[in-house]
Amino acid sequence: MAINTPMNRRKFAKTTLLATAATALAPGFFASCSKIPQPMKRSFGKLGFDVTTMGLGGQSSIQWTPEGIDPVKIILKAFDLGINYFDTSNLYGPSQGYYGQAFRIKNLIPGEENYKADLRKSIFLTTKTHLRFAKGNVDVEGVNNWTNGENGSHTVDDLKRSLSFMFGDAQGNYPEGAYVDMVLMHSVSTRQEVDALYEGLEDTNPEAERIGALAALRDYRDGTNRTGLNPKNEKLLRHIGFSGHWDPAVMMYMIQRDRSNLLDAMLVAINANDKLMFNMQYNVIPLAAAKNMGIIAMKVFADGAMYTKPAEWSGRPDHVVLTVGSKTLSSRKLIKYSLTTPGVHLAIIGIGQISEEEEKCQLTDNLLASQVEAEGMSLQERESIEQMAAKVKEGKTNYFQTTAIPLTAPDQVSVSRSLEGDSQNITLAWNTAFAGDAPLKMYEIWRDDNKVYETAFTPQLTTDPFTWMETLDDNAAHTYKVKVVDGKDRVAESVGVKVEGRI
Repeated sequence: MAINTPMNRRKFAKTTLLATAATALAPGFFASCSKIPQPMKRSFGKLGFDVTTMGLGGQSSIQWTPEGIDPVKIILKAFDLGINYFDTSNLYGPSQGYYGQAFRIKNLIPGEENYKADLRKSIFLTTKTHLRFAKGNVDVEGVNNWTNGENGSHTVDDLKRSLSFMFGDAQGNYPEGAYVDMVLMHSVSTRQEVDALYEGLEDTNPEAERIGALAALRDYRDGTNRTGLNPKNEKLLRHIGFSGHWDPAVMMYMIQRDRSNLLDAMLVAINANDKLMFNMQYNVIPLAAAKNMGIIAMKVFADGAMYTKPAEWSGRPDHVVLTVGSKTLSSRKLIKYSLTTPGVHLAIIGIGQISEEEEKCQLTDNLLASQVEAEGMSLQERESIEQMAAKVKEGKTNYFQTTAIPLTAPDQVSVSRSLEGDSQNITLAWNTAFAGDAPLKMYEIWRDDNKVYETAFTPQLTTDPFTWMETLDDNAAHTYKVKVVDGKDRVAESVGVKVEGRI
């Protein structure tokens, strides 16, 4: 990988004066969402879609429904307010079924009378699968392959299950013309899972005993049958992505394995306590942004742990947060923090309840808060919100995220030499360092305790290492180190690697 690969930066559309004014409202004062005729949108990476800065999450009351809450009404209200990104999953119990009910009310079922094809095209519908294999034995160490209440089935089963629940009869059947905009391979947490997902992708053989999810999803995106798993050459999805909230290093490996740019988007946990953990904002998010992926924020409220829910995995209706923020921590500030994290395009937010009284309605309040431009918060404001969030549950809200690590040295540093006449060509190679609580700033090359080169940090786009070469007109031995410098001018250096002198 070339060391001078530039990182692509995104320029997002500026807010309207109205939206800018709305985000500046003092806490406790609510401007009606009726005063925002069209929610703000951002260009969604390379997907060719302008997406609202807030998307509707498929969990919370749409999955674990408290008594007296109607999940379908939440979905319909999101439609009516102009939200155009909708999230669900095969792991979310009844969630896809509730979307199916709402889609029938909105006339979004292909083949039925009054089907509104233009309305269907105007929204972006994402579902997820936790099934890592599309074919073969799924019992592999380090690989969690499961769907709701079932282990051992395959990726295409989840894809068709989604279509059946949202557009069909919920019995496995779906109408011609039904599709989802994207399938995310959900909660990728180990390198073994990444390897499983990629199995059979580069050299697809329909006779292979085992095939990973990616090869099958590609077939159902392109209408091809390279895997032998799409005999009807159906096109049932338009984009492929993945999600993660545990280990940014694993998520980076997932992106680096993608040599054909198959991955269009990433759903990532990002909130104001991110830097207290092995953080996403300085590690995997810059890599995804450099590859122009759509980036979706989740866990904006730490899965509700910033408020009334314990810092543990949700699983019951009483875990659903029904309040709008709190007196000590504004939900609007947390939303703005995630949406102004460089690279993020939108945030999906689960809704506990809606109300006709807008000041009490989570959906309208969250939508108003998300009317913020990408660079709409200063570093000082972000740090202030981090300080407030760190006081919640002693900063231990992000139970879903790997423990914090300090700045790490460049990894797997190696050196090689070739001789040419009286000269020696030295090639140094290394893999990326990982950031602690500050972004990475530069790499430095040191020879025999002297700095001989420096370059601005850029993300490592593939599994190919960074390389640097110099030619020396001597026969001496030399020792090289690669150092990384972060935004707080801290330094981490590799062990020395030695080139022996010419005999």
